[in-house]
Amino acid sequence: MRQSTGEKAFQWINYMVLAAAAATMITPLLHLLAMSFSSPIAADSKQVFLFPVDFTTASWEQILQNGELWRSFGITLFITVAGTLISMLFSIMTAFPLSRKDFWLRRPVMLGIVITMIFNAPMIPFFLTVRELGMMNSLWALIIPGVIGTFNMIIIRTFFMGIPKELDDSARIDGCHEFRLLFQIYLPLSKPVLATVGLFYAVGYWNTFQRAVLFIRDPEKWPLQMKLRAYLTSPEELAAVNMFLGDYNFNTTTLKAATIIFATLPIIMVYPYLQKYFVKGSLLGSLKE
Repeated sequence: MRQSTGEKAFQWINYMVLAAAAATMITPLLHLLAMSFSSPIAADSKQVFLFPVDFTTASWEQILQNGELWRSFGITLFITVAGTLISMLFSIMTAFPLSRKDFWLRRPVMLGIVITMIFNAPMIPFFLTVRELGMMNSLWALIIPGVIGTFNMIIIRTFFMGIPKELDDSARIDGCHEFRLLFQIYLPLSKPVLATVGLFYAVGYWNTFQRAVLFIRDPEKWPLQMKLRAYLTSPEELAAVNMFLGDYNFNTTTLKAATIIFATLPIIMVYPYLQKYFVKGSLLGSLKE
């Protein structure tokens, strides 16, 4: 179909606006990446913008040799993987019965769930509850309290409700029970929404910070975001002995830039693999005829 001049102009304006929005998001990341590969003099004298000046990998070598940073990375990786798997399991097992019209408690349960979206738990009762459950200074305190995201569960439920009921009838004729119906019929058809919701959960767990501040007292159990905060507020902790012995190929400015990229890059790398599911899953899980 041939576009009119006005439609073409509108399309180009959209492209320019989206390109400008994308540039505002990617430019700070490219700037930090360039800083991490630049010399300390160039970084401190504001010579670096989008490309490294006096290219050096000294900051990255220092970061990659930091055992404490790798330990925090491993803790965050465990929280992200375990938390995402557990959250997906519980969200799916909650969404499936709530999507069934013959489930007589569906409406009151959904009402209770929606109320939790409107009225969040106050901070003090939330903290006291977690403490009384014995999860203080435990990694499970970063997973269990948020194991089901209400919004994410509702997306999955809405997607399940959009699957034709005729599939249920055909499966039951073949002898499918509810669990088999879920795992062999519904889940294979739900890859877009599962990938999307899984990404939401993974990003949330990867960026865990507030709950770590509340519940984790032992620095040995700090997730990556807590360790990053400590390095940004006390950058001298990043510097190793060889810096004070005269190796000035890096300083706290370049080390902080490298650490931020180190903490951000892994979760960004997941997006390209899930991109084909992302938009489709968000749309299909948000609308229902």
